[in-house]
Amino acid sequence: MAGRAAGRFSFAVEQGDAGPARVGRLELAHGMVQTPVFMPVGTQATVKTLTPDELAAAGAEMLVANTYHLYLRPGAGVVRQLGGVGEFMGWHRPVLTDSGGFQVCSLAALTTVDDDGAEFQSHIDGSRHRFTPETVVAVQRDLGSDIAMCLDECPPYPAARDRAENAVARTTAWARRCRDAADGMVLFGIVQGATWPDLRARSARELVELDFPGYAVGGLCLGEPSELTFELLAGVVELLPADRPRYLMGAGYPEDIVRAVGLGIDMFDCVLPTRNGRTGTAFTNCGRVVIRNARFREDSSPLDAHCGCPTCRSYSRAYLRHLFVTGEALGPRLLTLHNIHFYQELMRQIRAAVRSGDYAGWSRRWLDARADLNNGG
Repeated sequence: MAGRAAGRFSFAVEQGDAGPARVGRLELAHGMVQTPVFMPVGTQATVKTLTPDELAAAGAEMLVANTYHLYLRPGAGVVRQLGGVGEFMGWHRPVLTDSGGFQVCSLAALTTVDDDGAEFQSHIDGSRHRFTPETVVAVQRDLGSDIAMCLDECPPYPAARDRAENAVARTTAWARRCRDAADGMVLFGIVQGATWPDLRARSARELVELDFPGYAVGGLCLGEPSELTFELLAGVVELLPADRPRYLMGAGYPEDIVRAVGLGIDMFDCVLPTRNGRTGTAFTNCGRVVIRNARFREDSSPLDAHCGCPTCRSYSRAYLRHLFVTGEALGPRLLTLHNIHFYQELMRQIRAAVRSGDYAGWSRRWLDARADLNNGG
């Protein structure tokens, strides 16, 4: 089977709202994506418990797949032979693949990082592997993603200055090598720098000089105070080209997404809605709901009375709690489905607020209301 096409890319800002928030349009090999966009995470070529058709019906336009996991299982060559990751999983819309660098450092045992790349031990069978900028690009080419990511070094939080400085230097050097190996692929650079504003600025400037079609901000939302996250993010966004998409990696709380859009971020991904759904927490218009709570035992109301997803249309809170208490697989599936719907509806509201010309006012009202709700679940 033929692999997925690579290289088609355009981005246009269609409307701003007099501030940094903007609505845009990404044209990729496998379709159009409206921004700001939230991309559900399909780590192993699946968004856990959901089918591609259900994701599309919920409004998802683009998914994120994991280079590290797919490289180990089933292997990038297998995915390539089967038509690329989208064809492999039955998702016929755009896919972004990460570089695997974060997983190498956080999941793999006995990882050794040097200027050439990273050597690591598989968390599956203990076998030894090596990622370099060139091999990571080659793996993502085999996976056939619409957008690939450069290999970067993401130091854990908190990172001492010398550790962060070394990671910035490597990230830039690896980004240059990734760019040189990309051969027509759509490749985004990743800004690092830990919690050091001057290192963040240095990383952003060095990557902009390499002229990538888009830029991600990595290494945030790792445990640092929220206000520091947005202070650092604001400083980085000012240095990134306005005509390129900006991607905040791993930011998943609705409040963080709303705030980040207000700074000019266009793309988001996180495991939060799916992981929380599987463990029994729903994001709703009435705040977070922990469905195992005993107070829902006889609650006949829907999970979210303001949501039109299949879960909320058909099932009561009492039934959903019953599924989780009894360990039935349907429970995690129904809450995951709801959470994906909730996030996609949030992105629709965000885009409408930008188009209205008053995103700052809308976001302030939304955040104030949300602060009063979050302790109610």
